[in-house]
Formats: sequence, C-alpha cells, structure tokens
Amino acid sequence: MHVVATAGHVDHGKSTLVRALTGMEPDRWAEERRRGMTIDLGFAWTALPSGRELAFVDVPGHERFVSNMLAGIGPVPAVMMVVAADEGWMPQSAEHLAVIDALGLGHGLLVVTRCDREDPELAIEEARSEISQTCLGQVEAVAVSGKTGEGLGNLVKALERLVDSLPPSPADGPVRLWIDRAFTIKGMGTVVTGTLPGGTVAVGDELLLVPSGHRVRVRGLESLKKRVDAVSGVARVAMNLKGVDLGGVTRGMALVTPDRWIGTDTIDVRLRGAPAGGPAREAIFHIGSAAVAVRVRRLGTGTARLTLSAPLPLRVGDRAILREPGSRRVAGLTVLDVRPPSLSRRGAAAAAARELSGWPDPPTGHDLLRRHRFLKRDDLIVMGCEPAGRRVGGDWLADPEHWESLGTDLSRAVDEHAERSPLSPGLPVESARQLLRLPDKRLVEVLVRPPLRVEANRIHRPAAAPRLPAPVATAVRRLEEELGAAPFRAPEAARLAELGLHSRAVIAAARAGALIRLAEGVVLPLSAENLAVEILNRLPQPFTASEARSALGTSRRVAIPLLEYLDSRGHTVRVDSTTRRMRARTTG
Repeated sequence: MHVVATAGHVDHGKSTLVRALTGMEPDRWAEERRRGMTIDLGFAWTALPSGRELAFVDVPGHERFVSNMLAGIGPVPAVMMVVAADEGWMPQSAEHLAVIDALGLGHGLLVVTRCDREDPELAIEEARSEISQTCLGQVEAVAVSGKTGEGLGNLVKALERLVDSLPPSPADGPVRLWIDRAFTIKGMGTVVTGTLPGGTVAVGDELLLVPSGHRVRVRGLESLKKRVDAVSGVARVAMNLKGVDLGGVTRGMALVTPDRWIGTDTIDVRLRGAPAGGPAREAIFHIGSAAVAVRVRRLGTGTARLTLSAPLPLRVGDRAILREPGSRRVAGLTVLDVRPPSLSRRGAAAAAARELSGWPDPPTGHDLLRRHRFLKRDDLIVMGCEPAGRRVGGDWLADPEHWESLGTDLSRAVDEHAERSPLSPGLPVESARQLLRLPDKRLVEVLVRPPLRVEANRIHRPAAAPRLPAPVATAVRRLEEELGAAPFRAPEAARLAELGLHSRAVIAAARAGALIRLAEGVVLPLSAENLAVEILNRLPQPFTASEARSALGTSRRVAIPLLEYLDSRGHTVRVDSTTRRMRARTTG
C-alpha cells in the first residue's frame, strides 16, 4: 500500500477530488458532513490500475484547523497539492506548501481542479512557480474536474508514476505509529488508527504507548477495512488494543516497538526558516500527529535546544515543525541529538552551537560519538544511527581520537597522584574514572597499558626495573630468538637451563619485567601477552581452554597458566567452569 495526503486552500475541491478518485465518501465525523467543511482528517482508498492500493489522507484547508492538517500530513511520504483553476494560488495554499517544505517532503503532484470552470494553465503556471522553490521542486501537473470527471484518467496515471518514485519502506524496522484517531467499538474495546510509515505490526505484538508508558497488545488489525494478521508500512492501519481504555489514548500519542525508541523531552535541532525571536521562547512542536508545547533555547543562527512538555519517541534525523502559538508561521527542523549533554557549564551553549553547525543533515554515528565521547552500541542504534567509532570494552563505543588521548591523560594522572601521595599504593580505579569522565569503571582497566599496572583496584607505575646482569639479558634474548616461530611453546626446564635461564635467572628476569613467568619452569617472552590477546580475539566467543590451546599452537602445560595470567591482566573473563570470553580492546 501507499499513502498520499492532500494539501491546499479551503474549498478548492480536495474532498471532491478524493471522492471522484475512490468512489468513497472520506471517513469523517457527522459534524463535517453537516457543515459541508473539512475540519478533521478524512480517509479513503482505491486500487490503481497496476493493482497497488493507494490510500488518501484528506486534510482540512481552513486556517483554523492547521493543527489537524499537520497531524494528517506529518506521517505520510507524498502529497497531492490541490489548487482550484478559478481561484488560483491562495493564502492556505502557501501555508500548506510551507508545511510541506518544512517537513522536507520530496515527492508530490500538483492537481488543478475545476478545469470545467476556468482554463487551468494560469493556475498551473502560478502554482508551479511557487512549488519549484521548495523541496518538491519541479512537479508533474494535472488538470481535472471532480464534477465532470475530465482529466481523472490522466490523474490516475500520474498517481501511478508518483507511487513508482517513492522509496521502499523497510518492513523489518522498528514501529512508530502516530495515533490520529481513538474510539471504542462495542464488543472490541479501544481502537486506534494511524499511518504506519515503516516496520511491521502483527496480531499479538506488544507495543509501548508513549508518553504514558503503558504496554499494550494488538488484539486485532484492519487495513482499508479488511481484517489482516499483519501489515507493513507504508499503510493505513486500525488496531484493536488490549491493555488500555479509551481514556488513556489520545491523538498525538505513539505506539512503538519496545526498547527500540528513546522517549526524550530534550533535543538539539537544526532549524530552517525559523522566525526571528529572543534566546528563549515558547512554541508548538509538531511531529506525526503529535503537537506538544516546547521551550526554545537558541544555540546559534541555525541550531536550538528544545525542551518538550511531554516526552516523545524521537530519533536522530527526524523531520518536524515548530509553530508559534496563535500563528500560522512554521519553521522546519531536523533532530540532531535526542540525548544532548547538559548546557550548565559556562560557554556550553556557544560550544554546542559551533559543534552542531558543522554536522551533516542528518548526522552520523561518528558525529554523535565525537560529541558524547562514549555510547553503548545499542544506544547508538536506538538513537537512529549505525554503530561507529572504536569498540573499547563490552558494548561501549568510543570516539577514537578521544580514546587515544585518554591513555596519555591516565598516565599523567597516575604520575601526579604518585607525586602528591608518594606513600599511596596507586591511583584508585574509581578516582581515575571520575578524573577521565568515563561512564564505566571497566573502561579504566582497559585503558591501563604497560608499564602501568592494576593491582588491588589501584593503578600504579612499577619502580624502574633493576638492571639485568649481562648473562641473564643474553639468556632472555636467546629465549626470544628460539620462540620466534612458535612463541607459545615454552621450553622445558632442561632447555631453559641450557639457554642460561636457571631458576634464579628466571626470577630475576621476571622481576625486571624482561619475561613472563607463568608457573614454575614455564616462561614466555614479553611479546607473548599481546600476541595471545590478538589470537584469542579472533576465536568465536566464548572459547574453551582446548580451543585456546589449539589456536595458540601450544600444550596444556602452557595454555592453562597462560589463560590464568590473561585473567589476572583483565584480558579474559570466565563465563563458566569451562569457557572464557575476551575483554580486550577491538575496533568497531
């Protein structure tokens, strides 16, 4: 299915056109039919000659019902701009076009109605001139008469071409359906409707109602008045919900896939065409069918921080509208950050403006990481970006440049602590976390690199190693040369003695940090630690001792104490009695 919204001045024949195309009276309230005026959203549908189903969201054109118009046009991917040939371009034509442009809708069609009353060419020329200056650009134009049926065949063909131009909607994406109607049906309970822009909903699915936070279950589904077991966007959908009464649902709420959206009441945005104003003012924020009051704090010429009166499920890259209360002036915006950092520090707002001004539209995961320094992989996905940056431990991703600088900062912090407290056994790990503003204590341990060490939850730099006697230093070099081709095949005690590494020499070399003493008579060169981490990182996780032994090309005599050594160094973590997994740094 595809969904198209109407737009245009009041009484220019939008509803008449929808009736002529579908043979249906748009689904409306009785009050509208009595007054002969569209005051709320109407819905109708038809099958195109290709067999594809096309639904229309018919929006009100009257200036007093601009909020209803925004609720209808917000979730749809394409628009049919309607202008009457006998009246031409009018005030609400311009206002609806401003909304379309603010939302960044790039797919549309110009329909000039009442061609039986007036030659449509002038109206077409005037409307195209206005539309060409917006994101719609050069659109196809069709002249029709809803009364006589003239041009309807051409319009149907044009709608086929419009549908062909629409990008596919991912059926496997997370669901976010903005509710535009809620009512009850006897024997069924609460029913809501909306335009599903993407994802798939099925009977039995659990969804989250935002902002109330209620979990509801889909008891039944309809699309175009047909009962279905599942429906994928783009589509008009009616859902029978279990778990919420009608009093708990209103237009502007959203049904979303649990744990796949961030409900936020603070966002940073890029504004387009925003009216001039002071550094902070009130406005109405429109997205989908939602309309909430917001406080606007200007950051720079084209950026602002919005504080919403109620949390909404938003993602980076969302397009929305700001409207001045009591005014028809609108400004478009793109959501840049749904979890922006605090602006409490002096100069933070100006720094944020400089940073955001250089971001692309929409920003990428790399942009978000540069700003936040650290984000969990799943959080970045939920924010609306592909994972980026460097994986530094567990699920944490880091901005690579910042991560590299932290290694230097940690080394400096350890040395400064030693100068201030020479009798202290080292800098506490938690103190290092706070100094470096790391979100997780485990990241401190990942940052620790030789010669720094972590012992008893403190970081220290070992005292300068004693100078090795020449015979011992020579023996260590012989060991390194002998194990060059097979670095984990530790020599037996007899061979160590032949190399000059008798028991006292091994102890001296280990104390000096010249080799690794894994157990009595089991020693490896220093390079073995990093090499083992690199090899084990390539194994499927978790792995057994046998799998590690095979990958390292060594014996059980060496593999078991080596794995225990890697445990003590924080490279590996036991999963259970037989398996381990890596905690080493990798690049994401």
